[in-house]
Amino acid sequence: MKERLISLIEAALDTLIADGTLPADAKRPVQIDRTKDKSHGDFATNIALMLAKPAGMKPRDLAEKLIAALPEDSAIAKTEIAGPGFINFFQASDWLNGLLDQALADEHLSVARPAQPQTVVVDYSSPNLAKEMHVGHLRSSIIGDAVVRTLEFLGHKVVRQNHVGDWGTQFGMLLAYLGEQKGEESDAELSRELSDLEGFYRAAKQRFDESEAFATRARGLVVKLQAGDEECLTLWREFNNVSLSHCQAVYDRLGVSLTADDVRGESAYNSDLSSVVADLDRKGLLSEDQGAQCVFMDEFKNKDGDPLPVIVQKADGGYLYATSDLAALRYRAGTLGADRILYFVDQRQALHFQQMFSLAKLAGFVPESTDLSHMGFGTMNGPDGRPFKTRDGGTVKLIDLLNEAEERAYTLVKGKNPELDDEELRTIARAVGIGAVKYADLSKNRSSDYIFNFDQMLSFEGNTAPYLLYAYTRVASIFRKAGLEMHQVSGDFQLKEEAEQALAARLVQFGEVLQSVADKGLPNLLCLYLYELAGLFSSFYEHCPILNSEDEALKQSRLKLAALTARTLKQGMELLGLTPLERM
Repeated sequence: MKERLISLIEAALDTLIADGTLPADAKRPVQIDRTKDKSHGDFATNIALMLAKPAGMKPRDLAEKLIAALPEDSAIAKTEIAGPGFINFFQASDWLNGLLDQALADEHLSVARPAQPQTVVVDYSSPNLAKEMHVGHLRSSIIGDAVVRTLEFLGHKVVRQNHVGDWGTQFGMLLAYLGEQKGEESDAELSRELSDLEGFYRAAKQRFDESEAFATRARGLVVKLQAGDEECLTLWREFNNVSLSHCQAVYDRLGVSLTADDVRGESAYNSDLSSVVADLDRKGLLSEDQGAQCVFMDEFKNKDGDPLPVIVQKADGGYLYATSDLAALRYRAGTLGADRILYFVDQRQALHFQQMFSLAKLAGFVPESTDLSHMGFGTMNGPDGRPFKTRDGGTVKLIDLLNEAEERAYTLVKGKNPELDDEELRTIARAVGIGAVKYADLSKNRSSDYIFNFDQMLSFEGNTAPYLLYAYTRVASIFRKAGLEMHQVSGDFQLKEEAEQALAARLVQFGEVLQSVADKGLPNLLCLYLYELAGLFSSFYEHCPILNSEDEALKQSRLKLAALTARTLKQGMELLGLTPLERM
């Protein structure tokens, strides 16, 4: 609707420019906002205030001329001038009813598809395969996944990229220890040891620190691995397969859509690193600094005004993260054909990505037209406001956090529904517990830090997953009582009560909200929308009898409104990676 209104106002501006009321250069970007007070209409614009000075007119006088020049449109019931010159638009009820019917009849809820779908490459999760996934990987995994799901729902081609850390000096240490253990233990014993990757890493590190001979062998294995030694590569693949299976178990438990096919780690770019450096050299971008190969760009300086280097090759010939990231950008733009590349990585890496994006375009690795965005996020903190840790100060394994969430949810759900059998309780607890952890994160602006609190996230009050899940089951229960499926509703919409109108007006904004999520990478916008929608339904349910309505046509209208609410809540929760329940 906003786009429709913008087009109407732009047509009116063209008319006023043509008749000399406005100068030719007076046309500005038109801002349309939704009104908070519905007595002032559904939408408003301040364009008359913005253009009054160049027009040499009072804002209200210009607003009158703009209204007179607006083309006729069936979507608009009336327009009014408010205050110093705001123009308020009232949406026609017949138009709104038509939008509701379209959404209800469409499996896609009448959400518009893009005229030109993009290929969007999304880099998210990206754990280090040397260790098990910990809570630090949660935000990237679930925020990235919610945006990926939304982009796909809108009709874009999305390429997931799990840029795992599967290369580097620590693998020499791990391979040396793996080789030792294979000689000393049976396959079953080694398999049990590898089931605890953290323990395996600590044991390898201890050997590295205590034994100079082991450390020398580990360093030698790094060189052999990077040179493509087949025996080293075999051990490396074996270790990575075990580590990736740990990651996949977490993704499956968490409801994240990443699979093994989406993994493209640092090692995938190893053969291209020398050519990245060579190409930078050919373009005259390299400078040598203390033996290292660097790129200096004028826009990046330290606080003293000295240029900051992007080091792409160390003095000893080794490559860095920057080299791999440049190779990845070139692959994603060239081979994958990305129109847009999104990185869901800790916001503390902001400078790194600014440098990578600028250099990739400067070097011609990525076309100027390609949109490169770092979708940075804050940290998940404990009650002390510091990054979330175990009681003894250690890193919290992500799988342990999810286990605790499910157990807490199980206790909560069992207390509310002691009559349910254990299997159903476990199913509900999984949806509530995992959903609570995810939603508590997704409902915060990704750029903000937040405090992790199980009691708050498992509450049935406020903007939480349990509240949303329950809101959906509440609507589903109406249709069970009525003995109807949601698709069996019929008749015309009759939006007479204020609560009906408010709910209907919010329902038709679903596509607009999803577009904002996709554009800005902010799933919290969808969370807020669903929370507000659930609250509007609660008010509607309280003030507008549905099954007890004596007017059959009105009953059908309200059932249709309830059905569309349920479908919108369900679709929205699924885009966030939550699992809606028919009963709780």
